[in-house]
Amino acid sequence: MSKKLAPACIAALLGAMAALPATAQEAQGNWLVRARAVYLKPANHSAPVADLSIPADAITINSKTIPELDITYFFTPNIAAELVLTVPQKQTVTVQQSALGGPVDIGTFKHLPPSLMLQYHFMPTAKIRPYVGAGLNYTRLSSVNLQVPTVGRLQLQNESFGFAMGAGVDIEVAKNTYLNLDVKKLRIRSAVNMNGVQLSTVKVDPWLFGVGVGYRF
Repeated sequence: MSKKLAPACIAALLGAMAALPATAQEAQGNWLVRARAVYLKPANHSAPVADLSIPADAITINSKTIPELDITYFFTPNIAAELVLTVPQKQTVTVQQSALGGPVDIGTFKHLPPSLMLQYHFMPTAKIRPYVGAGLNYTRLSSVNLQVPTVGRLQLQNESFGFAMGAGVDIEVAKNTYLNLDVKKLRIRSAVNMNGVQLSTVKVDPWLFGVGVGYRF
């Protein structure tokens, strides 16, 4: 009897061990929702505009803190997809140097930059859980109101597609509740036009530094 019972017990134990990752995943839940405060720091690279005596990198966009919501779904304990959302953000455009002097604020625009990233989470059951991710960003520009004094109105290309990459860490502070630290780099670029003629290209390419809280269910 004991000889027959031992293999059965071993098989049952191996089956239980194989089921542990799935059980842990179900106990934590597949969804993780985070709310963050994010500091947006544009790279502010731009091509020169010779006709207006605007040198390279003189067209800039302000840095600011924005709210952010992200929704993460775990396919496995290690692999997840993250959707990053915010509301349309208003930015100020400044020409730091030109034939008119400077710096001069030339107007504002709004942008909506959702991103979708695939992530790898290194230690999915630890108290401190680092991760990395990469994916795509889509930015929609709207409400463009740019005016260069004595020259005319400017337009911006209204869409931008580019890469998104980032890294961060979730720190468990209570059951299913986490403190989150996160940094991302986005590729966001737009042509600057006047009367249908391209004057410059602005490379916003911001860094995003975030801190927030998350809940997994």
